Amino acid sequence: MALETCFRAWALHAPQPPASGLGGRDRLLLAGGGSSSQSKAPRLSVASPSPVAPLRPASRFACQCSNAVDEVVVADEKNWDSMVLGSEAPVLVEFWAPWCGPCRMIAPVIDELAKEYVGKIKCCKVNTDDSPNIATNYGIRSIPTVLMFKNGEKKESVIGAVPKTTLATIIDKYVS
Repeated sequence: MALETCFRAWALHAPQPPASGLGGRDRLLLAGGGSSSQSKAPRLSVASPSPVAPLRPASRFACQCSNAVDEVVVADEKNWDSMVLGSEAPVLVEFWAPWCGPCRMIAPVIDELAKEYVGKIKCCKVNTDDSPNIATNYGIRSIPTVLMFKNGEKKESVIGAVPKTTLATIIDKYVS
């Protein structure tokens, strides 16, 4: 699942008295200091432990994430400038077509790289049938072709269904 916004949540478990297994309640505190009971959002229900379960010390969890997207996103003529040329992070762009066998072979590799380098690079794919002008502007004559962009400039290109290690080596040159 793509993580598009940063969130922080802390769940605090209030210990329950031994005689009353259902007396305590769990609270969910959201970033910004408010509790879920104060917000107008639907309440989250958290199952209380069994009355026969031993008492546990207060438990906490925290989840923090950056504006990281761990999947390959579709770039087209409408969003090319903002997604690729205007990106602060390096961008790996795969040019492909649905009828291309080697493109189908390299797609899972690109998906894996997007997950492995989440937060360090963006991974995009351009369907050359749907966005022929982008392909023409970058001289794409064979697919799959993978281009690496940094600061809006094309840095490297790889043609064909290459091994994951080949693409990882290229990515490693441009991530800090």
